[in-house]
Amino acid sequence: MNKAFSASIAVLLFVYTFSAKSQTFHTLTGTVIDSVTNEPLSFASIKLEKEGKLIAGVQSTDDGEFSIKTSTNEVYIIKIEYVGYAPKSVKISTRENNASLNLGALALAPLSQLLETLIVTGIKPNMVTTLEKQVFDSEQFEVAKGGTASDLIKNIPSVMINVEGEISVRGSKGFVIMVNGKPSALDQVTILSQIPANTIQKVEIISVPSARYEADGKAGIINIVTKKGAMDGLSLFTNVQYGLPRIRAYFNETEPQRHGVDATLSYRKEKLELNVGLNYLQNDIAGRRVGDAFTIINDVKTTFPSEGERSFIRKSYGLRANGTYYFNTSNELTAGVYLGSREQYRTANIVYNNTKARATSGEPISAFSYYNGNQVLKAGDFQVYNLDYLHKFEDRSSISLSGLLENAQLDGNTQNRNLNRFDYADTLQYTFNTGQNPLNALRLKVDYEKPIKVGVLAFGYQYRLQNQDGVFKYLEKSGNKLSFVQNDAFSADIRVENRIHGLYGMYTAKFDKLEFSSGLRYEKSDRVFKDGKSDDFHLDLSNFFPSANIMYSLGKQWRLKAGYSRRVQRSTNNELNPYPEREHSETLEQGDPRIKPEFIGITEVGISKDAQKLSVYMNLYHQHITDIVNRVNSVYNDTILNRIYTNAGVANLVGSELGLTWAASKKLKWFVGGNVYRLKIDGMLFENAVNVDSRGWVYSLNSNLSYKITPSLSTQFNLSYMSARNTAQGEDSRFYQPNLSLKKSFMNHKMTVAAQWQNMAFGNMAVNQQRITTFGANFYTTTNYIQETNIILLNLSFNFNQRDTKVNLPSSEFGEKEF
Repeated sequence: MNKAFSASIAVLLFVYTFSAKSQTFHTLTGTVIDSVTNEPLSFASIKLEKEGKLIAGVQSTDDGEFSIKTSTNEVYIIKIEYVGYAPKSVKISTRENNASLNLGALALAPLSQLLETLIVTGIKPNMVTTLEKQVFDSEQFEVAKGGTASDLIKNIPSVMINVEGEISVRGSKGFVIMVNGKPSALDQVTILSQIPANTIQKVEIISVPSARYEADGKAGIINIVTKKGAMDGLSLFTNVQYGLPRIRAYFNETEPQRHGVDATLSYRKEKLELNVGLNYLQNDIAGRRVGDAFTIINDVKTTFPSEGERSFIRKSYGLRANGTYYFNTSNELTAGVYLGSREQYRTANIVYNNTKARATSGEPISAFSYYNGNQVLKAGDFQVYNLDYLHKFEDRSSISLSGLLENAQLDGNTQNRNLNRFDYADTLQYTFNTGQNPLNALRLKVDYEKPIKVGVLAFGYQYRLQNQDGVFKYLEKSGNKLSFVQNDAFSADIRVENRIHGLYGMYTAKFDKLEFSSGLRYEKSDRVFKDGKSDDFHLDLSNFFPSANIMYSLGKQWRLKAGYSRRVQRSTNNELNPYPEREHSETLEQGDPRIKPEFIGITEVGISKDAQKLSVYMNLYHQHITDIVNRVNSVYNDTILNRIYTNAGVANLVGSELGLTWAASKKLKWFVGGNVYRLKIDGMLFENAVNVDSRGWVYSLNSNLSYKITPSLSTQFNLSYMSARNTAQGEDSRFYQPNLSLKKSFMNHKMTVAAQWQNMAFGNMAVNQQRITTFGANFYTTTNYIQETNIILLNLSFNFNQRDTKVNLPSSEFGEKEF
């Protein structure tokens, strides 16, 4: 009896165990791709059904991948849907005793392909809206070919670049750059200038980031997604660029040189994936500047108009390499290294004509002219090492660990020489600023995701450490054959320490037509400024950053969305350094260690439609910014203005943006994006001595018109326009750049030749020019920056084997931000 009972129990346990294993270990995986381009389709809808009943549903990742686990050992139907593509159904069986079933690449056909022949001559839409992102395909911006990421993103709605190369999103210069989903603290101009445009697959604008992202960036996040690496075997992509000699004379000391080369080599075999990227670029720009300024001190008005050269020599080098080893379907390890160098020389050789007169009567006092030779060097060498580990659990949860270590050697100097206009050997005044600013930084991060019955829970922790030691010397002399004397009041050894601890939790779910996410992030930050001359200055902050996004499908491909996110904009070390640098003959520039970070509340509502021939979105947004930071001027002496970074008060920005892609025919496509906002700044400057009351409307327009002449020959016209913009103390004038490109493909699109005509100008068109004006009760300054037009670039690209997995090459995490 006992033996029979024991045997029965053993049988039952065996059957239960076998059934449990059969139910637990069935995992369905696959990749959703475009049947024409073989590119992965992000956020495709994958549904698992049995006898017409929904069993499970997921969305594909950025790589188009998906994974579904089921506890039922049956026959299923997998249905895959994606906007603008024909749906696909696949019948599968999990009755075999396999722990997992890989369905491979599941190709969806664009709807237009159902009506076309096998020869693809159409132009597919390149703009998609998701819960958190506005996604733009880089293919639609041919005018950026051979250039950098900066050349590409300036074509996107609400992204603007001024004559100084400064980038703003929705009117704000503070935003975070991410590369393949990894957050970065890089300076926007520097990192974007080192990413070749032809290696970019798409750009994602995350205007209302969720709690999973670090809270930095008052204008949100721009995520750069690179093109793909080899699925199996070897792939090589190369691009060579050459710039023709300048057309217009700008009377600069040197001729601008423009040439570059970049290459990405990818290899993948079984469990190993290797990627190596090399790039070199010299992209000089010629130009001039014309300015006027005056100060008033004790009834003496000093006027000092100026005119002369303002040009740049810009060189960058980079080596990026990483390797990923897939131990199995649940574990992968990635290691990477980035070695980079960047140099920028700015030359401003200018003639000043100074006059003094009584401010009240206009009676002349004196007149004097001189020549100012001004050269600024910024150089940086970067070393970055990163290590990432990902583990996927059997219950579909996952944990990722990442670390990044960086060392950067940042150097620079400014030479400012006032010379006899008629004898350059006669030195009137000479200031020489040097700055050695080595940086060491560490980032550690852990993220955990857990799918639950409905939705996904996510939690994470991040630690950031950045230490920067600077040695800044201000040397000066007057007259010939004299030695430099150090100005101790303007010289110092400083140290800036930043520590940030971050915790977050969030929940994401989808119910029928409704999709939403909500979360909360907590960050504790500690900033210490030391100069050895005064007491250390500490800024300890403890803040919560809530976020929420919601999207509702109205049907017929129309969707409504709304979101809110609280953000912070932290100051760079340059903005904290209180020791002045003689930036120009008439300018001292310095920071303030007491400067407070900006805190921003972003609210957004929008509507979108993603279709094959027409994709459109419109957003209304509001930003409330406390302690907004501006660079403002005050009078230092009769011919020098002191430019300082400071908190200028409270700003409110209300605006609307529109993006539209219209495929008028198989050969013609028009993309247009516009942004209009009203900026209002209220506050006080210089210990309540100056009132700030600035308000005005600003708008921008980005447009691309593409025409496919033949299947292998295409052309594109592009226009970027930004209107005048009000600042705390004045106005930046309008700025616009028209461009034209022509591209010819050979060898079944493996090789392409492209010609670009950048900054097209005819006659007196003020292309690539911008006037910056500031004023106060006792000063006025305006400068018109005139940069090179009619630049001709030639590009030759070769693609050996199409790439179809993301190349996650590392990049400088902290150092380039301080460049």
